[in-house]
Amino acid sequence: MQVKSRHHLRSDAVSDVEDTLEDQLGVSPDGDTYERVEFEDTDWEVVLIDGEPQVAYFDEEPFVTVRGANAYGPNRRVVTVDAGAISFVSDGADVMRPGITEATEDISPDDLVVIAEESHGKVLAVGRARVDGADMAGKEGKVVDSLHHVGDDLYEFSG
Repeated sequence: MQVKSRHHLRSDAVSDVEDTLEDQLGVSPDGDTYERVEFEDTDWEVVLIDGEPQVAYFDEEPFVTVRGANAYGPNRRVVTVDAGAISFVSDGADVMRPGITEATEDISPDDLVVIAEESHGKVLAVGRARVDGADMAGKEGKVVDSLHHVGDDLYEFSG
């Protein structure tokens, strides 16, 4: 991914990002430097916190990246998948009901969510919910659209 522009965030923009992540996920990023990076060949924009790509903008909304989620350990908007779903989710597949073991109750349709595996709690992907958290688990149907996952270009990007 070719970097188009890179600039430090003003303190009010840093506060906006921090407040949004606290409200959505219950996490408090704490860094000395915040830089916003735009790319030539993709719509992704990333916020580097102390040089690490920990926040990205998905449809103009700041949210943790897979790396950021694993660094901060969110306790809200979390969808947990079983071992059988790990390889699919890690390859960018959308999340289907049968692979879900649990989801936090605070999830509403169109919310950004983190997708974690059940045995170690590691985040594998970020997606957009199609249904409420209470309706995630079940027998059939796609419930989360994958937006970013382990091993994609955003995951591999280093500041």
